[in-house]
Amino acid sequence: MKEFKLNTIPKIESGFKTPEDAYFEKFSANLLEQLPKNEPKTVSLFQKRKTIIMMVAAVFVLALAIPSLLNNASRSNEIDTTTLENYISYQSNVNQYDLINELDEEDISNINITSNIALEDTTIEDILVTNNNLEYYITE
Repeated sequence: MKEFKLNTIPKIESGFKTPEDAYFEKFSANLLEQLPKNEPKTVSLFQKRKTIIMMVAAVFVLALAIPSLLNNASRSNEIDTTTLENYISYQSNVNQYDLINELDEEDISNINITSNIALEDTTIEDILVTNNNLEYYITE
């Protein structure tokens, strides 16, 4: 076998050469010029998760709110008569004149039709005798 010495035998040149004209000094500037100016908009996966979580939360809130809204809507807005009578009797600023002013002819005719109260003379006399506020009833 032949003796092999690295320094004495002619070497084979590689096919690669370094470019001249300060290629490596201008490389970063040339690379930045070749990049596109408008970068595409990126949407993170967390943003999509956030919208999905918000949608699920909104559906959950609606599922809880709908039964209570339906329950409130089904309640009647009319006041029963006992509640109205209790309110009128316990309010000191409502007197009989206010009530009389609010009655119209139809209400008066309904009172006359529905009230078939027949008081005897003895009953009226007993009430007047036992009541201490006789002058109050006379002036009213």
